[in-house]
Amino acid sequence: QVQLVESGGGLVQPGGSLRISCAASGSLFNIYAMRWYRQAPGKQRDLVASITDLGRTDYADSVKGRFTISRDNNKRTVDLQMNSLKSEDTAVYYCNANYGKNNYWGQGTQVTVSS
Repeated sequence: QVQLVESGGGLVQPGGSLRISCAASGSLFNIYAMRWYRQAPGKQRDLVASITDLGRTDYADSVKGRFTISRDNNKRTVDLQMNSLKSEDTAVYYCNANYGKNNYWGQGTQVTVSS
């Protein structure tokens, strides 16, 4: 069992930066693929970024070059550094841990990009 708690969301101006974090409890964090999803009002939940257990990363086209996902297996955290934020990045961001059939979600953190 893994519990995920996101933090670091908030209000930021267009062009600004924000770093959100996900803290995991439970054992074997290092074997999980970790992902960040986001969901804007009235839209489906979309994958934003992922990092494998070995540190391989992948990004949605819409955030490539602006967002960076990273993980610290010792601290059991996964972060998402978001730069050059746009209004369309506004959403609730969810942390996800996946290993085989095991799939866990955090409660989400709101990111609002607005002037």
